Amino acid sequence: MAQVVLKLGKDISTDDIYPGRFMATVLPTETPQFCFNDRAEFNARLKAGSIPPGSVVVADENFGCGSSREQAASAMKGHELVVVARSIARIFLQNAINVGTRLVLCPAIEAAEGDELELAAGEVRNQTTGKAFPTVALPPARQAIIDAGGLIPYTRKKLMEA
Repeated sequence: MAQVVLKLGKDISTDDIYPGRFMATVLPTETPQFCFNDRAEFNARLKAGSIPPGSVVVADENFGCGSSREQAASAMKGHELVVVARSIARIFLQNAINVGTRLVLCPAIEAAEGDELELAAGEVRNQTTGKAFPTVALPPARQAIIDAGGLIPYTRKKLMEA
């Protein structure tokens, strides 16, 4: 079970997720401090550690649009946030896969902050409302990269297996 800790609308840009003024900070160990920095209350909760790993950010269409900054995905990964969105912008999607950010494509998702979600194979079940919503699976190779923790751990694993 995972709680929705942030509900967002359409066209959430990478500048909202990770503001451009922090682009000089690129290390994955440092980017999380700026995650949703301009949403001061939410950022403060992240920094205080009051949002547990596996918590969900729900978004409408085109989540992660805008620039190609990998730091947006890295900042979310640093807090182990899960993205459940109706659709995800192409470049953010690939960056998130590369760093191992957990993603769920759910075109019909309906959820509010505080709702409890069950992220099951093929569907997201909103335990608060009792409704279930079908998901769109990522291709197996992309999901394997996320499951491994990102492209670098995935590649290491494959090399060790060979």
